[in-house]
Amino acid sequence: MTTPSVAERLADWLAATRAADLPPPVRAMARSLMLDVAGLCLAARHEDYVRATLAATDPGSCTALGHAGGLGAFDAALVNGTAAHGEDYDDTFEGGPVHSGAVIVPAVLAACEREGLGGDALLAGLATGCEVLCRMSLVAPKATHQAGFHPTAVIGAVAAAAAVAKALGLDRAQTVSALGIAGSMASGIIEYLAEGTWTKRMHAGWAAQSGLRAALMARAGFLGPRTVLEGTHGFYRAFAPSVPPDFSRLLEGLGTRWVMAGIAFKPYACGTMTQPFIDCAIALAASGVRAGQIAAITCEVGEGTVHRLWDPLAAKHRPPTPYAAKFSTPFCMAVGFLDGRAGFGQFTEARIRDPEVLALTGRISYVVDPANEYPHNFTGHLRATLTDGTVREFRQPHMRGGARDPLSAAEIEDKFMDNAIHGGWDRARAQALRDRLAGLFAQPDMAGLRALRA
Repeated sequence: MTTPSVAERLADWLAATRAADLPPPVRAMARSLMLDVAGLCLAARHEDYVRATLAATDPGSCTALGHAGGLGAFDAALVNGTAAHGEDYDDTFEGGPVHSGAVIVPAVLAACEREGLGGDALLAGLATGCEVLCRMSLVAPKATHQAGFHPTAVIGAVAAAAAVAKALGLDRAQTVSALGIAGSMASGIIEYLAEGTWTKRMHAGWAAQSGLRAALMARAGFLGPRTVLEGTHGFYRAFAPSVPPDFSRLLEGLGTRWVMAGIAFKPYACGTMTQPFIDCAIALAASGVRAGQIAAITCEVGEGTVHRLWDPLAAKHRPPTPYAAKFSTPFCMAVGFLDGRAGFGQFTEARIRDPEVLALTGRISYVVDPANEYPHNFTGHLRATLTDGTVREFRQPHMRGGARDPLSAAEIEDKFMDNAIHGGWDRARAQALRDRLAGLFAQPDMAGLRALRA
């Protein structure tokens, strides 16, 4: 009992971190995450999966972004997280991959609104929660997916508990218990891949409400295991058993090196690792090649991406639902080539049945590149053999929107505006919301969130 556990060391760091001391890149990232999540919630507010989630909630005083009235804190976190992650257009982290904003923003917003906390608590919880989530994803690379779990879902619950514990100002013992409790609340399998059903969409929201509940239970005295992360029956043994956990990736440099400052914002509304391949497909089209000239396309890919984005290849060539299409690299490449984009309009019932799209999708295959850098770097490649026998080859060395090629603040604002308008808000109202969000970290409470309701 004399050696601090991993959770205790995290709790010590959380207690020592103050919003006023956060470096400018961390503050800037926190602002961008707030804006991106709000826009995504507005974009999805009329979607059927959001309506179904809302139908399972109860009234309360907390805000579901873009919806009238209020919900209980747990329900608000669930709805906001589900909406933010539902189109797979939310941020990602190279090295994980995990989605931070869709988990941490809803959890901390609900906590601050429920408890009457201000912008300092919101900022501190958001920054530290995202840092924990990103760092936890590096401890056992690829192993969580290999075990059949969604990293954002299971890691997100623990990170959300850390975020809310920080926002609420829990003491060391309470914070450790919050992390320990969240370990038993963590869940989220990736069987949605089989038929393109919706469960992945709720994973971020479920993690957000679980972390909130764990922190509140811990504050009230409920005890959780202090060895939740490294124990014999702990988190990584359960969710990532194939790789020995390296906790130095979680603990070293905490507070001095902020990995969350390198979170990536997606330019396309689909699976993370498909993004560089879409860029390659768009580049092929821009070179003057037409779809009818393409005999075959072969892509060099990372082995760790195959089971989610390429196999079974026949199913990826004909995705059964628009949601399944978001996790078919061949389909995403085909619409990128034909439309020059992969936004909301490319993942529809009409598009997944379009003969031109399916014809090109069916000509795209892959080979595993043993030297691929995944998950440390997300790259793209295609080799197109044309009907006249010539070959065109394109490579994307990194994810556009990521740490090596980040989107500008203006591009992130443009994405927010597009999403808000897609969700039915006019430009003037969206601009007013953008301005309100920009000042939220300086506010004494979350009363301004009511402006984000319908």
